[in-house]
Amino acid sequence: MNHKGISSGGKILTKEEKIDRNNQFDYIAKLREKSAENKIPIISVDTKKKEKVGNFKNEGATYERQGKSTYDHDFESYAIGKFIPYGVYDAVCNLGTIFGGVSADTPLFAVEVIEKWWRYEGEKRYPKAHSIYILADAGGSNGCRSRAWKYEIQNKLCDIHGLSVTISHYPAGVSKWNPIEHRLFSEISKNWQGEPLVCYEKALNFTKITKTSTGMKVKVHLVDKYYEKNVTISDREMESISLKRHHVLPKLNYTITPRIG
Repeated sequence: MNHKGISSGGKILTKEEKIDRNNQFDYIAKLREKSAENKIPIISVDTKKKEKVGNFKNEGATYERQGKSTYDHDFESYAIGKFIPYGVYDAVCNLGTIFGGVSADTPLFAVEVIEKWWRYEGEKRYPKAHSIYILADAGGSNGCRSRAWKYEIQNKLCDIHGLSVTISHYPAGVSKWNPIEHRLFSEISKNWQGEPLVCYEKALNFTKITKTSTGMKVKVHLVDKYYEKNVTISDREMESISLKRHHVLPKLNYTITPRIG
């Protein structure tokens, strides 16, 4: 965090924004401590930078005598497709899971892969858990203003699995403090630097072999489902959500609980 009041996006923060940002960091720290004490799973989620799949130059260096020959331009038409890595980082167990989408980074995609993570790993790792604490950025497919994100959390996680889901969003401009950014995404970027992601298999393999000296390992899954963009959630659908906003920065902190009946 820049102590001069400048966000990572270069914007000079107002006094009120700086207070809100600091309050949110303090509040997240308290909720994380409380969740850990109560053995509630803490996961950090976000979408890593989308990658074109094809023989495109990938930033970084590889230690080889001869460089790799790639396209001169990164035209979309040259690509086999796109790789959209949505990550779930288990902050308690220091384990990462990447779900590589091929369609679009939408709220439905984000929530469906979190639900997959819960079915594949979460409920087995935390069999007694009835709650999850999620750390997310303020924007994107898991943004704090997204109606679809909240609606899908209600339907896919709370109602189906009987989970109470508390979500805290990092303020705009400080997403680098979201644990998934420096714990998982940065390590994946270092692992495939300089390597053209010529096919989905290569992108998946380089993601899967990512690990750190602290013991973090990564699982990876390809999600080849098509996701429609700009899905509209009506006022009536929003009113059906069992959502309770917190007293501290209610736009950034809220809990969604299972609906009864």
